[in-house]
Amino acid sequence: MKKLLDIEALNQLFLTARTFNSFTSEPVSDEIVKKLYELLKWGPTAVNCQPGRYVFVRSEAGKKRLVPCLAQGNVSKVEKAPVTVIVAYDSKFYTELPKQWTAYDAAKAFAEDPILAESAGFRNGSLEGAYLILAARSLGLDCGPMSGFDNAKVDAEFFADSSWKSNFLINLGYGAEGGFYPRGPRLLFEDVVKII
Repeated sequence: MKKLLDIEALNQLFLTARTFNSFTSEPVSDEIVKKLYELLKWGPTAVNCQPGRYVFVRSEAGKKRLVPCLAQGNVSKVEKAPVTVIVAYDSKFYTELPKQWTAYDAAKAFAEDPILAESAGFRNGSLEGAYLILAARSLGLDCGPMSGFDNAKVDAEFFADSSWKSNFLINLGYGAEGGFYPRGPRLLFEDVVKII
């Protein structure tokens, strides 16, 4: 049997981890970004489809492109974060599938059914965005995932002439002291879980 993670690890990943709205000025290095991807890529996706795509916006020029796409309440968060990740998915992820899934020809089903491809791309890309959050936390980073932006504007600005589509954003860095709101309650087990 696998060993349970200790309480320190569980705290860092879930129990005391917070959604940060402000960060210290410490940068997020290329090395950390690479380690982050090397962890998140191992999370499971349907038929190993891996539709997640990521743009790490760190430069002033990149942020100037992103800011006009944001809801007003998110502008300062992005401007002050060391890096903002555009978590996207490739709507034509299945073109890579023959390399990733060799058990049978799964690519054909997605290529012939755009609704199935869109659903699978969005769902599995969302999963990979969640893996990114957990990978970031495991590397000592703090996260501020958010909606509050115009997907069509982001797609036009960053993914024109591409099959990538934006899903959500994550500010990444090292959380500033008190850089989060009071923690909200979570729903109770008996209210959301059925065992049948």
